[in-house]
Amino acid sequence: MKFFFRAKNKEGEIKEGVVEASNQELALNLIQKNELFPISVKKKEKKGLLSDQLVRYFSQVSAKELMVFFRQLAILIEARVPIIYSLGAIKDQTENSFFKATIEEVINDIQDGLSFSDALKKKPEVFSNLSVNIINSGENSGNLKKSVEYVADNLERNYNLSRKISSAFVYPAVVLAVFLIIGFVFVTFIIPRLTEVIKDMGVDFPWYTKIIINFSDFMKAYWWIVLLGIIGSILGLLSYVGSEKGRRALDKLKIQLPVFGSIFRNLYIARFTENLAILLTSGIPIIRAVTLSSSVINNSIYEKLFLKTAYELKIGGNINSVFRKSEYIPSIVSQMIRVGEESGQLDMVLRYIVSFYEQETETATKNLSTLLEPFIMVIIGIAVGFLVFSILMPIYNIASQIS
Repeated sequence: MKFFFRAKNKEGEIKEGVVEASNQELALNLIQKNELFPISVKKKEKKGLLSDQLVRYFSQVSAKELMVFFRQLAILIEARVPIIYSLGAIKDQTENSFFKATIEEVINDIQDGLSFSDALKKKPEVFSNLSVNIINSGENSGNLKKSVEYVADNLERNYNLSRKISSAFVYPAVVLAVFLIIGFVFVTFIIPRLTEVIKDMGVDFPWYTKIIINFSDFMKAYWWIVLLGIIGSILGLLSYVGSEKGRRALDKLKIQLPVFGSIFRNLYIARFTENLAILLTSGIPIIRAVTLSSSVINNSIYEKLFLKTAYELKIGGNINSVFRKSEYIPSIVSQMIRVGEESGQLDMVLRYIVSFYEQETETATKNLSTLLEPFIMVIIGIAVGFLVFSILMPIYNIASQIS
């Protein structure tokens, strides 16, 4: 497969190009061999027909499925079940047809003489370089069971943390969506009928009611244009976010947003330090460990920062020298990293950082959810109150005149 890359040379000049490799790790190695410092490395996506995109969408393995796969595998290996039989047992109870076929291919590759890690490496769309390298380290050290447990623990923590963050936004998002749908129907179809009745009575409307009526008349006449505009805007936004420039803009926005930004920053720091700690514990060299950890962050801003860190290590520097200069790394993290590097206990310090920032993320998420729910209800209450007041006041005035 082909990878687009942006990199710096020794003179600091930006270079762009395409490199062909079987996975992102090999692409990074090829770029670094040419004495270039990678800034970003992205797989070239083929733009196919809608049917191809749908096939690609449904040919996916969820984080939960991967987590369960490695957890079950660790249990079976601990029970001394051979790897082929372990994979076969997991395959038989896997419901995802794409994942089942993937496991079958892994089994066939192992039977053909490949190691477990090499078989996984052939499926980069399912198994990350991080997981593959941890498994490979376990094979080399003769402790496959421990390495599979590391992968399972890592996936489980990432899954649980991501689920907690997502769940904090689900309730407010659902309430807001329902309110917008009801508001659209009310303004477009119900208010016009009420105002027609009131107009026939010759009542003079107050200014706030006129605003609602004018907006309602516009929506009644052009609701389909508004709907098409909303759909077009959403599709355009998704297309922009899917581009390299759009992704960078979104990634930067996510970590700079008030309140939300700190949650995302804590999440990325926790994810990187946990992955790095696991890789170092597995015996993987630090430069390679930092490079691998950067590839699974899912934020181009932090990915660029961590790749810069790997380059600094390559030329004889240390992690702290990059972290202490970055606005995206809290000073407490860079200080703890410095202590870990100087004391030779970096993996232990990284685990302290992971524990701290996972707890910070969970606490911030709970607090955000607690604050968002009443805030949204107040906003909805004000909006509904304004609508009802604007329509009921003319009716009340008519009733007063009749009395």
